[in-house]
Amino acid sequence: MCGPSEGQPHHYERNETDDSDFPWDLGVCDAHCHPTDTMSSISSINGMRARALTVMATRSQDQDLVASIAAKHGIKDRSALAVSESQEALGKIVPAFGWHPWFSHQLFDDMAGSGGNSTYDPSSSTLSEQKAKHYEAVLSTSPDADFVASLPDPKSLSSFLAETRQRLEENPLALIGEVGLDKAFRLPAAWREGENSQRDETLTPGGREGRMLSPYHVKMPHQVQILTAQLRLAGEFGRAVSVHGVQAHGVLFDAISALWKGHEKEVVSRRKQKMVAQGAEDFSSSSEEEDEDDIWAEINGQKEAAKPKQKKYKPKPFPPRICLHSFSGSAQVMKQYLHPAVPARMYFSFSTVINLATPGGESKFPELVKACPDDQILIESDLHTAGEDMDYYLKDICKRICEIKGWNLQQGVERLRKNYEEFIFGPA
Repeated sequence: MCGPSEGQPHHYERNETDDSDFPWDLGVCDAHCHPTDTMSSISSINGMRARALTVMATRSQDQDLVASIAAKHGIKDRSALAVSESQEALGKIVPAFGWHPWFSHQLFDDMAGSGGNSTYDPSSSTLSEQKAKHYEAVLSTSPDADFVASLPDPKSLSSFLAETRQRLEENPLALIGEVGLDKAFRLPAAWREGENSQRDETLTPGGREGRMLSPYHVKMPHQVQILTAQLRLAGEFGRAVSVHGVQAHGVLFDAISALWKGHEKEVVSRRKQKMVAQGAEDFSSSSEEEDEDDIWAEINGQKEAAKPKQKKYKPKPFPPRICLHSFSGSAQVMKQYLHPAVPARMYFSFSTVINLATPGGESKFPELVKACPDDQILIESDLHTAGEDMDYYLKDICKRICEIKGWNLQQGVERLRKNYEEFIFGPA
């Protein structure tokens, strides 16, 4: 959801080509999309050639919608990604639950970390005054009374996190997303008289829907608060995260990296690496040592009966895997996230409709693809409708990346599917 409005952007023309040689059967996976913004398109999901769609929630109106299509079309395990697209019984949907920065003003921070300075008191007898107080505190310019009246009553951050925690428990593969920071976005203007009754009923409420933009931005400190709380939740559950970042790359890096401070990986010098390599035959890594139960099982002759243990996830204050979706930063920003001390596994996804929508984006796209490690790149559509358009834009971005990387289509699709599998499920 980096684009200016819902639906397929009008400024990017489709260039239809024959796809008879495209290896759909190897598994093409969309790392980020929004089909629940157009629920009438959901019926076309089973007919799509893409193997998996990662469907983002963004605001109050679409959390239940994402959960509902996951219940009907959800992928059950990682084996579903490696099969032919014709095996529909295995599902196509991986859900993601999150609160997008475009709607972050609709949440008020009632968490202990806010220092008791909540911008909204739902127990007050003067809720209209509380509502005005909240929006004046979180928006960059004091909104007028009519605009405030058009906005929803604020929802508490704690209640949203509680709801999301329950959704993550009910959906073991679910991500946190879409979350992030956006310095450029302005809130849509209020519906004018008569407009709301004429709105397109096929679109899920709450989006821009072609309205003019107001002068109001959401203050960056408030966006950071909402983002940070959701990243911590992902760290608690060990889930991947899909992150939006527009014109705020420095602030975004600072917000994310602050969570892993003190958890950085040790960066081993080349000299030390050589010393370790020379002595490797004499010493085993502590990560490969058997635990005490396995040792006693072997002593007692029970080693054969001992089953491999699945490593238990230890909650952390930061997500284990993070995707910067439709990444629009510079190669230098990308390098910050790829530093060997970074303890989270970073991914970068690209889309035709965002990364190639402007001359500037198109010009720097090859450099970003070349700079991105082969095993940390993903593709996405970022579209708001499922169906043929989504398939088309996935195929298009896949072909473009393969050309830049020097991969043939079979190599590329297999590589991208494997990357997606590791992003969603973690290391095999």
